[in-house]
Amino acid sequence: MAASSIYASGTTGSDVIVIGGGFHGLSSALHLARAGARVTVLEAEYCGRHASGVNAGGVRTLGRHVAEVPLALASRELWHRLPELVGDTAGFVPSGQIKLAETDAELELLRARVADLNQRGYRHEVLIDAATVRTLLPAVAPHVTGGIWAADDGHALPFRAVTAFRRAAQRIGVTVHEGMRADALRRVGERWEVTAAGRCFSAEYVVNAAGAWASGIAKQVGEPVPEEPVALLLTITHRVPAFCTPVVGATGRPLSFKQFDNGTVLIGGGVRGSVDMAARNGEVDFAQLASNARTAINLFPHLRGVGINRSWAGIEGFMPDGIPVISPSRTAPKLVHSFGFSAHGFELAPAVGHIVAELVTSGCSALPVEPFRIDRFH
Repeated sequence: MAASSIYASGTTGSDVIVIGGGFHGLSSALHLARAGARVTVLEAEYCGRHASGVNAGGVRTLGRHVAEVPLALASRELWHRLPELVGDTAGFVPSGQIKLAETDAELELLRARVADLNQRGYRHEVLIDAATVRTLLPAVAPHVTGGIWAADDGHALPFRAVTAFRRAAQRIGVTVHEGMRADALRRVGERWEVTAAGRCFSAEYVVNAAGAWASGIAKQVGEPVPEEPVALLLTITHRVPAFCTPVVGATGRPLSFKQFDNGTVLIGGGVRGSVDMAARNGEVDFAQLASNARTAINLFPHLRGVGINRSWAGIEGFMPDGIPVISPSRTAPKLVHSFGFSAHGFELAPAVGHIVAELVTSGCSALPVEPFRIDRFH
């Protein structure tokens, strides 16, 4: 991937331009630099501004779409040895994750899921009964009928993770430009030129990791995709005495629930706010916020009356089938897409960055990425 030393006036050159300074963009940049590439990251605002830095921080293999399971398991291995990769734990706690069934019918759904995974050779999810749930979560409501358990899952601190990958990438030569929104890209000879904030950047390869704005980049190269921007709500409570170690989800309604060491409780799980794409801003929908709080109180009744510290919304890109685009372009040479993680990309980022680097450097990946082709929607 040797880059030419001759550029047009005012053009800055590298081997790879990564559009997007979120977790996936920075992980891609890090792995590309480790492979020997000169990498420039263009971030429209600041790194981790949207979904990457303000999500619930779940390090979750539990409940994945079957196409994502190999990627999630490979990524979880990296989470467990993250200091080797980036010199920081990113606040990762291997607390385990549990998904609760609240009815017998939901428990049967979970039973069928675990049986299907076992048939495929996966053993990372374990069906547990109501008594085992109460051993793990003594404060849980009495109507819970069981669940599935992933002992090696956990949670981390999103903005710390983004920052750790950024710093690790910069230490080995990656250049990060914040406040540089990529407005246009075009092929000039054998290279790409990307215009951002009045400057022109040149590279042999481009990685499109622009999150909820990535479909706009894809459209410029003739690959329109039905990506939907969504603002996901999160709430953090006042401090309460310790009662919950694992990350908790629910089968029949949205929930991602965890308690931090300081006693505060984070409540999320895919509940939606409103999006202003022009302003690049997500807004809290208080009716949805109340619904999410009711779910938490239904499952942990002793939280009734606990105050809320703050709520916020981060913008994420959703795909119609709920799984991401991780794919070489089918219309343009030397362009790789990585976006549309549909609210569950945080755990995947360490491994997907490595996949992107493989797609750039060799055109293929050791992990299966065929289900994530960009042209599957056409």
